[in-house]
Amino acid sequence: MSRLAVENVSLVYDTSRGPLTALSDLSFKVGDGEFVSVLGPSGCGKSTLLRLASGLMAPSQGTLRLSGEAIKGPRPDVGIVFQQPTLLPWRRVIDNVLVPIRAMGRSLSEYRPKALALLELVGLKGFENHYPHELSGGMQQRVGIARGLIHDPSMLLMDEPFAALDAMTRETMMDEIQRIWSTTAKSVLFITHSIPEAVYLSDRVLVMSPRPGRVIEEVAIDLPRPRTVATLDDRRFVALSSHLRAQFRPKAGDP
Repeated sequence: MSRLAVENVSLVYDTSRGPLTALSDLSFKVGDGEFVSVLGPSGCGKSTLLRLASGLMAPSQGTLRLSGEAIKGPRPDVGIVFQQPTLLPWRRVIDNVLVPIRAMGRSLSEYRPKALALLELVGLKGFENHYPHELSGGMQQRVGIARGLIHDPSMLLMDEPFAALDAMTRETMMDEIQRIWSTTAKSVLFITHSIPEAVYLSDRVLVMSPRPGRVIEEVAIDLPRPRTVATLDDRRFVALSSHLRAQFRPKAGDP
């Protein structure tokens, strides 16, 4: 079953200098429980794609469907993890996790046990009453992940969630995301420009062209799970990474 289907989607921005095509005739699917990464250069429309999938924007052409239904606006069965955790500094960790529940008008007391369980899942048990400034960058991002999962969405959208983290914390968070994904069995669309992240985490990687963004290759990641630090040195991991890296090198005859 396809959890997310993107069908012939294009997006054109109206700018002061005329129309700007961000995405062109984009089509792909994300299966139920599948982890799919979208890999591409800066400016190719990756974040625009995520906004379309979240219902925050409408395409100029084409259709996006979630669980078979056309996406026509924000939906409660979608969770989003942003590049920055964007936590409310005056609220404690537990209250930041519960922000979507408050926004949806649901019972905070009913969801509090689930928020505590999610904080334990992301490795933050005991930090429920801390404030964001008392946490490291990686810990703040874990709060953002828990917040994205609190309303039990069927689809999790992640927009370069490790971009602001240092290299060592990024490796730790890759393991955490893998563990959380395998525990929750959510469908994930993961936006990144990091080849190692894409190969390490994904079932499939979609390679996007420079703007206007379109899928130019789909690569199945056939590495066994769970993946560990040893996977980074595996010959198959290196070969897949090299293949993906080659897609972004200038070709003979390119201007």
